[in-house]
Amino acid sequence: MTRQPITRVGLQFSGYSFAGVTDDKLFQHVADAARAAEAAGFDSLWTMDHLHQIGSVGGRDEPILEAYTTTAALAAVTSVPRLGVLVSACGFRNPAVLAKMVTTIDIISGGRAVLGIGAGWHEEEYRAYGLDFPSARERLAELAEAVQICRAMFTEYAPRFSGTYHSIDGPLNMPGPINPDGPPILIGGGGERVLIPMIARLGDACNFFGGPATVRHKIEVLERACAAVGRDSSEITKTWLGHVIITDSEWELHEALDRLGVLLNLTPSAARGFALCGTRDQVRRQVRKYRESGVDGFILAVLDPTDLAHLHAVGTTLREAVDD
Repeated sequence: MTRQPITRVGLQFSGYSFAGVTDDKLFQHVADAARAAEAAGFDSLWTMDHLHQIGSVGGRDEPILEAYTTTAALAAVTSVPRLGVLVSACGFRNPAVLAKMVTTIDIISGGRAVLGIGAGWHEEEYRAYGLDFPSARERLAELAEAVQICRAMFTEYAPRFSGTYHSIDGPLNMPGPINPDGPPILIGGGGERVLIPMIARLGDACNFFGGPATVRHKIEVLERACAAVGRDSSEITKTWLGHVIITDSEWELHEALDRLGVLLNLTPSAARGFALCGTRDQVRRQVRKYRESGVDGFILAVLDPTDLAHLHAVGTTLREAVDD
């Protein structure tokens, strides 16, 4: 049975370094951007779960806010968008405590929480914070157990689970989520041997990046994995993650792609593959190609979320494009 996508057009907050903004005013600018995004038609807002800033967003010493406390604050200053973390690093938090945190955000927001979760990858943060960083195979196995624990915490009274890496013995998640099925669970990552089959078994949503052909391939892998476990792949929301740049001139576009290329350590031409970019009409056509590849929703970052005029142009253009 086809389900309503958890998002059509989402905004991700990834960088928190704003020109001329001191730390004590930082969240005020984030809140203003969140409210502007809501007014422009974004139906979901996302933070990024990193403790140090990553190279594809900014410098290592740039400010970055902790994901879940920021998301809870966004719940209090918005009314409509879903709220999630894209995606929680599994090794940062005990999964039962994570489920409690997400449930609390669900209560604060009136049922708008999404659990985004992945295996984690940025080893430097783990080491700096004194966290274990096991092998990729172990992190993926931990992720599968964590998803099962979170689902049980969302839907059962005093659940029990005993796994290789995690166990719970009757934790009470009171109050429970607003929806009896709990917040939807988005599993991040595109690994074809382990992660995508895990999404087919356990996830409500997934997130991919790359060009339309790459995304189409990932979705075909997911469709086959769903068929193997007897699941309808239309139950799973397929989202695409990337940047978006809307400009009125080629000069502005080249300047923005130069900036994006520096962040991604790519040439400006290569950076195009990680962005919807150009005029409104060009962006609409790019959205159409992704929709034809099977994408249900878009989760987007902008170079400067405090540029509220650009944010409005992005939100309205994308909403029009996905509603065509």
